[in-house]
Amino acid sequence: QVQLVESGGGLVQAGGSLRLSCAASGRTFSSYDMGWFRQTPGKEREFVAGINRSGRSIDYADSVKGRSPISRDNGKNTVSLEMNSLKPEDTAVYYCAARGPIVGFTTVVRDTRYDYWGQGTQVTVSS
Repeated sequence: QVQLVESGGGLVQAGGSLRLSCAASGRTFSSYDMGWFRQTPGKEREFVAGINRSGRSIDYADSVKGRSPISRDNGKNTVSLEMNSLKPEDTAVYYCAARGPIVGFTTVVRDTRYDYWGQGTQVTVSS
């Protein structure tokens, strides 16, 4: 069982930055691939960024590529998403997700086939 708690959301003006963090419980965080997803009312949850358990495979949605690096610290059981140059269309609830435990090397999965999800953190970007 993995519990995920997101933090770092808030209200920011367009062009600003936010750092989202996700703290995971458990002693086997390094066995899980991690992802960030977002959702707006009436729309399906969409992939934002993902990182595999070793950090050697990273993937981004085109909408955030180049401005929102994802990183993880397996020693602190955390995964972060640094969101820069924010746009009003980035407004959404952002969810942290974990997939695993995984043995061996895997590449990031973009769909919602993750096993554990956080409660979400609201990001609002004003124009």
